[in-house]
Amino acid sequence: MITLASSSPRRKALIEKFFGEVEIFHPDIDESTHDGENAYEIVSRLSKMKALSVKRDNVVIGADTIVESAKKIFGKPRDEDNARMILKALSGKWHTVYTGVCVIFKDRMLSFVESTRVKFYDLDDQTITDYIKTGSPMDKAGAYGIQEDMGMIFVERIDGDFFTVIGLPISKLWWEMKKAHLI
Repeated sequence: MITLASSSPRRKALIEKFFGEVEIFHPDIDESTHDGENAYEIVSRLSKMKALSVKRDNVVIGADTIVESAKKIFGKPRDEDNARMILKALSGKWHTVYTGVCVIFKDRMLSFVESTRVKFYDLDDQTITDYIKTGSPMDKAGAYGIQEDMGMIFVERIDGDFFTVIGLPISKLWWEMKKAHLI
């Protein structure tokens, strides 16, 4: 069994497809950013903190996702107004989604960060309002889910791994764990 140090139902579903049973652990860590940290450093640090917060004898996976556009970093929205601001900031532009992953097994740790560039169509106010009404943006970095609801129709182009945008680059995780003899 694998322990997932994340509250994300999307990460849980991806891991279950490839690794079977998953134990969920909701990490209680401070996810605030530090001055001078870039998006890569944030997700690397937070994924490690999440994984290290779990004390188990089995494989533990921690992950964190963040969005960066025009040197601004966007995590999960605080409220609907913040979600609207984030979606307007991403509208019609390219942004980069970073997902950090940390795997711990006994005294071994493997860690990596994947990034994927995403371009949004120009989003009108009504589309943004309708999407916010679904509640979907509230638990997602960048205030959207590429795989569900109206978030699917926002994306004009993607350059990189689709699953990185969902929040877990599952193929990279599989191959890194295989190379480390964890599967």
